[in-house]
Amino acid sequence: MNIEQYERLIPRVNYFVDRRCFPDWEIIKHKINFHDLTFVIEGRSHYYVNGERYLAEAGDVIYIPEGAVREAQTVKEAPMHSYAFNFYWEEPSNHIHLPFNTVSKHMMTNEILSYIKEFTYVWMSKQPGYVMHARGLFQLIIHRLLALYFRQSSPQGDSRIDKIKAYIVEHYSEDLDMAEIAKMVHLHPVYLGKLFKQHTNYTFKEFVNRIRINNAEMMLSTGGFTVTEVAERCGFNDISYFSNVFKSIKGYPPSTVVK
Repeated sequence: MNIEQYERLIPRVNYFVDRRCFPDWEIIKHKINFHDLTFVIEGRSHYYVNGERYLAEAGDVIYIPEGAVREAQTVKEAPMHSYAFNFYWEEPSNHIHLPFNTVSKHMMTNEILSYIKEFTYVWMSKQPGYVMHARGLFQLIIHRLLALYFRQSSPQGDSRIDKIKAYIVEHYSEDLDMAEIAKMVHLHPVYLGKLFKQHTNYTFKEFVNRIRINNAEMMLSTGGFTVTEVAERCGFNDISYFSNVFKSIKGYPPSTVVK
């Protein structure tokens, strides 16, 4: 699993509330056909999802997917203040669930909170174009949550791998030899290969090819270059190999991008 699975999903927020609960606040038990994403700012509430009880406290993020049976009551002694989004994925994707726990700790950063507050202003003021603006902000919120989730669930970063990735981005058009690059970080090439795959989910060659193909697509889309010229400028000496790699990564041949 990685963040790329969710890149083509388009969210549509149908309900948003800056929820400041009274002591007797509750959500009646009901099966939902939308996704509920709630950020708890203060207080506490008990949520019941498919019969299982959860305590949500300040700083927690609640995610309840479509199809779940949901109910909730705030703790009377500490009424909850939260920001709640009810949303759908544009068809045909509403069945896809985000990977979060029902209640997640340590995922509400100051950056995410600032986006939520900006969303609140945009949603409440309803200026011309607010739907597009709000959708963009909400998609950014989801992106930040996903990035944080996958960073937490993957192995800790390695400065050596970060150095090599940066080097590849800067020198993708050159002949990149893994054995020579391994010397840069004082590692054996075989060990570097395992470490690189562990931290990026790609082999060294796969990562290099992705960087090259992404740059090739940008060059082709701007016009002024033939496929052969772009292939050479992006580190490919064999046009047939370039075309095959391009299609395997992008799903379409490079000739379709040429302006």
